[in-house]
Amino acid sequence: MYKVDHYIEGKLVAASDNRNAPIYNPATGEIQGEVGLASTADVDAAVNAASKAFESWSETGLMKRVAILFKFRELLEANREELCRHIVAEHGKVWDDAMGELTRGFEIVENACGIPEMLKGEYSQQVGSGIDCYNTRQALGVVCSITPFNFPAMVPLWTIPLAIACGNTFILKPSERDPSCANILARLFTEAGLPDGVFNVVHGDKVAVDHLLQHKGIEAISFVGSTAVAEYIYHTGTAHNKRVQALGGAKNHAIIMPDADLDQAVDAMIGAAFGSAGERCMALSVAVAVGDDIADRLVQKITEQASRIKVGCGFDHNNEMGPLITKEHNARVKRLITEGEKQGAKVVLDGRKFNAPSGFEDGYFCGPTILDHVTKDMSVYSEEIFGPVLVVVRAQSYNEAVKLVQDHEYGNGTCIFTRDGDIARDFTRKIKIGMVGVNVPLPVPLAFHSFGGWKRSIFGDHHMYGPEGVRFWTKLKTVTMRWPTSIMAGANLSFPSSD
Repeated sequence: MYKVDHYIEGKLVAASDNRNAPIYNPATGEIQGEVGLASTADVDAAVNAASKAFESWSETGLMKRVAILFKFRELLEANREELCRHIVAEHGKVWDDAMGELTRGFEIVENACGIPEMLKGEYSQQVGSGIDCYNTRQALGVVCSITPFNFPAMVPLWTIPLAIACGNTFILKPSERDPSCANILARLFTEAGLPDGVFNVVHGDKVAVDHLLQHKGIEAISFVGSTAVAEYIYHTGTAHNKRVQALGGAKNHAIIMPDADLDQAVDAMIGAAFGSAGERCMALSVAVAVGDDIADRLVQKITEQASRIKVGCGFDHNNEMGPLITKEHNARVKRLITEGEKQGAKVVLDGRKFNAPSGFEDGYFCGPTILDHVTKDMSVYSEEIFGPVLVVVRAQSYNEAVKLVQDHEYGNGTCIFTRDGDIARDFTRKIKIGMVGVNVPLPVPLAFHSFGGWKRSIFGDHHMYGPEGVRFWTKLKTVTMRWPTSIMAGANLSFPSSD
């Protein structure tokens, strides 16, 4: 058993009112540790520490900030295996998947090291007689990120590096289900030379979240999670005059055209649908096959491959898929599969029947599952399952397939498999989705672009990281200046102009 405490002003701090939550091992169902849950006083302490650190940190030179980020990136690489072990133990991911999560998170740190270029403003001389004008982006102040269980390292790294590189001070509220990575990041920031109070971690539940949303000392909040919570975060935060980006749920469709390279599509969809046990907001959970012939061949090929996926504990490097995060979530996923079956879907591959290996019988396992002949009125189609479940919908035309994507309430990601450039161009131009792939099943942008969906997959005006991230974590200031000269004479009460 181990204990995870808060990390405030450069040191570990125990929860003030002794409220704790268990940390489970999803592969075994056993309690392996506990995490202290923040009171409002604990949140106040973190905000006070960040507020105290902001004035000096925001005045720190850009190259000094970059030097710390470079050192932090080196330390991340040196401690990669420690981070990976905690992801596997607390989230349940298999080892390779956890390593992949870290790689994508580290890329954001590398991109943030280029912050001097990204914060460069614009300058115009002689906009009026003797008048110059320029703009710059400046830090907001104390900011916060509330992150989900499914990427305990990557999603925090989507926000922290850019926010502090821009000159903000930071409070992270990670998921209480897998909290250890957050504290490792905090420790490594301290080792990299980040001043105390610039980065703080508070662990907690709704008590902490609500106090962060209402706290007058916090300027901006970033969130990733379910749509219901994202909407709550957005409306509560903005009601308290905060800038908010809140990324919610998804139901990502892949359209498979009759001319698609089916073997390539199946290989791509296996990882996109079942990687990380489907616990990804970019998981490819709906395959829309255009025509019964392509649908029949798709279901046959993907079922053959999915049935060979090795499921088990993530510390066994031979396994390709691990358990789900909690016992309750495992039960929900299996309930939705049963609902789909009762509503008329054909269960082609049934993960409910997965038998865990010896020693892991109480783990939260569900095997890969494929449901065919799914229709849009079924709960397995309308709801985000967030598990290793691929539903196959049959469409008779390209336009019918596109209408399914357009009509769904979520708009996070989508892709199309085709050899037809005209179809691909039409799809990418017209589809109302935030991230689009052509023969790419997980169109997650790299660090120098930005991540985010449309429709009810996001609340707020800014996407994550990249150029949009810099805009979210800063505010624009425009300066217009004139220096007194001997040629100026007399006051002018008319409205300013460029004369």
